[in-house]
Amino acid sequence: MPRCKTRLISRARFGVLEEQCLDPQRHNRPAFTSGVGELDEYLHRFAVQQSKKGIAVVRVLVDTDLPKTILGYYSLSAAQIDAAQMDARTQQKLPRYPVPCFRLGRLAVHSTHQGLGLGRILMGCVVARCLEARKQVAAYALVVDAQGEEAKAFYAHYGFTPCQGNPMILYLPLGAN
Repeated sequence: MPRCKTRLISRARFGVLEEQCLDPQRHNRPAFTSGVGELDEYLHRFAVQQSKKGIAVVRVLVDTDLPKTILGYYSLSAAQIDAAQMDARTQQKLPRYPVPCFRLGRLAVHSTHQGLGLGRILMGCVVARCLEARKQVAAYALVVDAQGEEAKAFYAHYGFTPCQGNPMILYLPLGAN
């Protein structure tokens, strides 16, 4: 899959940003802190195990000038969602059984780099990776379980729609192939 490289306008803050597979030998997981204990603990304790077991793919965003420092990360896995949970217009387009999706399990930015647009860059990388993967494996949408109203608002800003019956589960249709 292609790498998601981005150059930020502010060269003083970052060099070239690169999305990479989490590598416990290369990336400094213990130094990562997002300010959300569950997200930090996942990266510190479970991300490598889940990657090795095929439960989730964990990708990190690094500055190529400081490649050991994790600026942010996300995890992706396969999922399905019952079409009945989606809005009425979407339901009309889909079969009446669970449809394949990708699940964005976690997304976090290091606390010292929050508010600089790295969440937006990570979200772009997530969607790009899903669109690339869809060329090989069918998936209708990207699904996320928002952990709180702030997270829900973040995903809604990027076009995610709340599911019927559980508005903290949101989905983003990935469009036609």
